[in-house]
Amino acid sequence: MNTESALCFLFMLLSLALAGALFFLVARNRRLRAMRDAMLQEKEVIYSFVHDVSEVFIGDGSADMDQLLKRVLFYALRTAKAGAGAIYLRGEGNKLEPRAITGIFPPLSGRPDPGIDRAVSKSQHVEDMVRRQPVVFGEGLIGTVADLGTAELIADAERDVRVPQYAEDFLKVRSLVLVPMRFQQEVMGVLAVVNRVDGASFVQSDLNLLQSLADQASVSVHFVRLREALDAKQRLDRDLEIARKIQSLLLPKHLPRIPGFEVAASNIPALEVGGDYYDVIPIDETHWGLAIADVSGKGISGAIMMAICRSIIRSTAVGETSPSEVLRAVNRLMRADFTEDMFVSILYMVLDTEASTLTVARAGHERPILFRGDGSRASEVVESPGVAVGLGLPEQFDRTLQDRSVTLRAGDVVVACTDGITEAMNARQEEWGVENFLEAVSVSASEGAHSVINNLQQRVVRFIGEAPQYDDMTLIALRKLP
Repeated sequence: MNTESALCFLFMLLSLALAGALFFLVARNRRLRAMRDAMLQEKEVIYSFVHDVSEVFIGDGSADMDQLLKRVLFYALRTAKAGAGAIYLRGEGNKLEPRAITGIFPPLSGRPDPGIDRAVSKSQHVEDMVRRQPVVFGEGLIGTVADLGTAELIADAERDVRVPQYAEDFLKVRSLVLVPMRFQQEVMGVLAVVNRVDGASFVQSDLNLLQSLADQASVSVHFVRLREALDAKQRLDRDLEIARKIQSLLLPKHLPRIPGFEVAASNIPALEVGGDYYDVIPIDETHWGLAIADVSGKGISGAIMMAICRSIIRSTAVGETSPSEVLRAVNRLMRADFTEDMFVSILYMVLDTEASTLTVARAGHERPILFRGDGSRASEVVESPGVAVGLGLPEQFDRTLQDRSVTLRAGDVVVACTDGITEAMNARQEEWGVENFLEAVSVSASEGAHSVINNLQQRVVRFIGEAPQYDDMTLIALRKLP
């Protein structure tokens, strides 16, 4: 080979080497650009996610949990290129409830019912199935992730026995990622995504990014829950305030004067509105009705039921001197409006000022106590059978209820109360009790009905101190003047 040929061959080799190097550099540059673009895209997704979550709190100052979770799930699917996903949040007890679902997310516990073949919309049918299947902590894939607080990546779900397998192709799980939603070491829920849209399997970077998104979302979920709790408390406060106004309107502003008798009453409201009620009602020229009642319901519902009860008693009492007949009318007209957990205890008494007799009927209420005014401080319980309004069958209520009459002598005092008085508790969780109630009345009965009420109030308030009370304390006293 001559010199010219050798130079040509060497030049050709150099050209090939340069071409190869150039090709390598171009390919490497393309890979670097692709990696850069992917990183920029992931960065953009994260920035978009943070911005979108923050928008939930912009506007009227309120936040909607379902709206927030939908946004979180949207960006989770976009980030992981997943075809479907769900967010489970911890509800009551140790149950995780599916709060957001996107795409056809197969049930990861149990199987869809056979009705899926007849469903008009199979995707909606599957979603309904998932929503009806809360997950218990520690059970199944979702429950285990929540219980342990660690993420789970299953690249080949079809070979994993923990993943349910379905015959329907649209329900097959090929790849799966589950990450816990944590806030201050507490697992609030689980974010799960299935099946990449490009057919590939999820990888560790998908899990890492989803965990970052879940951690960011958990902060927002925590504060939305706080706001929901605050809103619920504000609604409850408004509810209680309205109920207190209703209750205050039910109680008489001034008690009437009854010839030959003295009557006094009081009501100490508690933190929760229990619907206590008392009243003094003119029946005719010589008869007066005295009522004291306690409704089991709380808040506005209890106050409204007591308002209905008051109206029925007042309208029925006119001209009716049998207290049991008034209570039968109350039960007959009100029982249809009660829920299963609601009832009213009522003590209704009719005073005959000419005969100085007091006739008592008791619908499940505390029994009134008669204190004799002869100086002996003797007391007796005025017995009268009866069940609360709204409890039992109407015929049982009518059959059980009976009138009982006692004759009042000069100085005699009759006192009735709601159970909030005898069951009042101090900071040591001790009840005031019946004995303290009797002692307080006996030492003041000779001084008049108002003295009895004032002494009872002072003693029970001194006993409970600063301890909060959750039941109203209501009293009514009647004394025959000397």
